[in-house]
Amino acid sequence: MHRRDWLKGTSAAGITLLSSRWVTSAEAADALSEKFPRLAEVALSHATSLGASFADFHLMQTDSESLFAREEMVQGVDADSKLGCSVRVLVDGAWGFSATENLSETAIRKVTESAIALAKGQAGWRAKPIELEILPAYQGNWELPIEVDPFTVSLEDKVEQLLGINRSALNTGANYCFSYLLAVRERKWLANTFGSRITQSRVRLHPSFSVTLTDPKQGGFASRESFLPPRAAGYEHFRDWNAVEEAALAVEQAKEKMAAPSVTPGKKDLVIAPSNLWLTIHETVGHPTELDRALGYEANYAGTSFCTPEKLDDLRYGSERVNIFADRTAEQGLSTIGWDDDGVQTKGKEFPIIKDGIFRNYQMAMGQAALIGRDGGSNGCAYSDGYDSIPIQRMPNISLQPGTDDAVTAESLIADVEDGIFAEGRGSWSIDQQRYNFQFTAQVFHKITDGKLDGMYKDVAYQGNSVDFWNACDGLGGKGTYEMGGSFRCGKGQPGQGAPVSHGAVPARFRQINILNTAEESGKKTASKCDCSGGGTAWA
Repeated sequence: MHRRDWLKGTSAAGITLLSSRWVTSAEAADALSEKFPRLAEVALSHATSLGASFADFHLMQTDSESLFAREEMVQGVDADSKLGCSVRVLVDGAWGFSATENLSETAIRKVTESAIALAKGQAGWRAKPIELEILPAYQGNWELPIEVDPFTVSLEDKVEQLLGINRSALNTGANYCFSYLLAVRERKWLANTFGSRITQSRVRLHPSFSVTLTDPKQGGFASRESFLPPRAAGYEHFRDWNAVEEAALAVEQAKEKMAAPSVTPGKKDLVIAPSNLWLTIHETVGHPTELDRALGYEANYAGTSFCTPEKLDDLRYGSERVNIFADRTAEQGLSTIGWDDDGVQTKGKEFPIIKDGIFRNYQMAMGQAALIGRDGGSNGCAYSDGYDSIPIQRMPNISLQPGTDDAVTAESLIADVEDGIFAEGRGSWSIDQQRYNFQFTAQVFHKITDGKLDGMYKDVAYQGNSVDFWNACDGLGGKGTYEMGGSFRCGKGQPGQGAPVSHGAVPARFRQINILNTAEESGKKTASKCDCSGGGTAWA
């Protein structure tokens, strides 16, 4: 629907209704904060009276809005709010969980009884009782600092900015341009029998676009997606983005890509920009070091891991310059929060996954450390994506740390490459069920000749295994080159849940990486794929 038709077809009352729903949502949240202590007391006291050794009570309100535009048309506007509560209990070493949209005291007693019954029903077949560490009791509030609440900005302003992106692309020569804006707000209230009473609120935003050019004579086409990552931020992340300029650049790069020579496969040095490397970190380090996956809990859905427990503190995961840290306090990180959904305070729980090239830590939620005899308990990695989802272990923000020399840049890394490739922007990917053998593409592959960029290649993918790849790293950018990418929604679990996570990185150089020609390989089957992008369905 063209913008003018969309405006005509959407009554003033309709636009007002869409906007006012978020005012109603905010008012409901204020009312919930007042009701929360009493509702928590009902759930927790009832759970302990029925035999629970531990219980927690979650309230969650999720607001989401999605806008989609193609060329001069508004394709869709989706808005949704969800509100409900859940009770999780531990009875005789087994978990029970139940949830409801009904926030009456009667309904909360019923879901508590349901959770108790589910836990007791597992007594006959659970392999090993769950052992929980004792967590400190916290009384606190945490709210993500933002400048502009995206849910207070008019739909017309948002749509106009999206259509402005599309016009820029079309005016520069694109045949097609698709743009979108995704916004999510989470409000959470948590109480547990350790004594914690926590309230939290955060917002995340993902604006993006994709341009496509076609060549009717040759039957070819080329696309280029935006490099802008999703952020835990307000509307300012969209407002301050020079999307019109990037859209024009994307068209020019797509033109160059379409005319570029096809790559010759073989070993080449590879320099990877943070806009591409974040996804490689996510797949080759983030997922393999999830403890539940390493212990086989995800095998039925998303595979296992080559990082089995005997490799902890022993595996040389990468070269000694590789340091990859987990941090749920990172500024504007999609996984950033004050407390995780087990009630673990995230400040002070930052930890190295890979330190000086050695595998040092798994990501863990409450009760997991005991499974491998690890001291210290949870490192704050629990998350649930809705009121009706049980908290499970999910990624914190996992980031490649800068090198020791702040003078090193992407340009200086490229300058030391005779024959290689510089990769920018997230492309497609595939990786095996142990997160070991992989293949990645990019939005743009620049040719490097004698230390300088020398046009582009097309039909490029880089391939290897997670350990050999990170051990081939021999150069890292300094602090000034650090950038944060990330996934708006990464899937995991059964029933499936989607979690947001950021990954910081610096430009990095990898020596003698296997380069594939995707046009030549196109007739071959690929491994299972994980969509951890912002706009599509997510698979772990």
